[in-house]
Amino acid sequence: MSKRDDILSATLDLIDEEGLQSVTIAKIMKRANVGSGTLFNYFSNKEELVNEVYKAARQHMGEALLRNYNPGLSLYERFKCLQLNRLHFGLSSPKEFLFIDSYSYSPYISADLRKMEDASREIMLSLIEEGQTQGIFKEMDTHLSHQIIHGIMVSIVKGFIIQKYPLDGLQVQQTLEACWKAIRV
Repeated sequence: MSKRDDILSATLDLIDEEGLQSVTIAKIMKRANVGSGTLFNYFSNKEELVNEVYKAARQHMGEALLRNYNPGLSLYERFKCLQLNRLHFGLSSPKEFLFIDSYSYSPYISADLRKMEDASREIMLSLIEEGQTQGIFKEMDTHLSHQIIHGIMVSIVKGFIIQKYPLDGLQVQQTLEACWKAIRV
């Protein structure tokens, strides 16, 4: 891992442990085991660094969502693949998942970055639109439909992380069905 990656990783870890407001440049340098010259060689300030952590996390999540995605499958199977991948990302990368959820609407994250488009988001919105055209999904703003689905998954992941309930095969299937039914006609 490069020094830049060490800095990004240390920042994410500290935000996860202490919250964004408590994280200082000094703490980041200590955790990443780098000096100020190294840190400021890559990032001009804490805001730029946090935005880069956010961008990297969003890109990682976008890649994870498209894992094994097959556009030739049925609408339901494609939907299920994307949501199962979202769930798996939340469970396998909880720090990134929760960071994205917590800071997507934060003024600390630049407006352009919050609106950052990626292939997975476009595919999900297109899938919702396709379902609406076929009369399978409710006619509503596609972004709103996407947010409803995402909200369900975030809640499930958070509950699992705090050990509120297990997530075995049955609960995962029930979660996927709940997401599907939330926007289905």
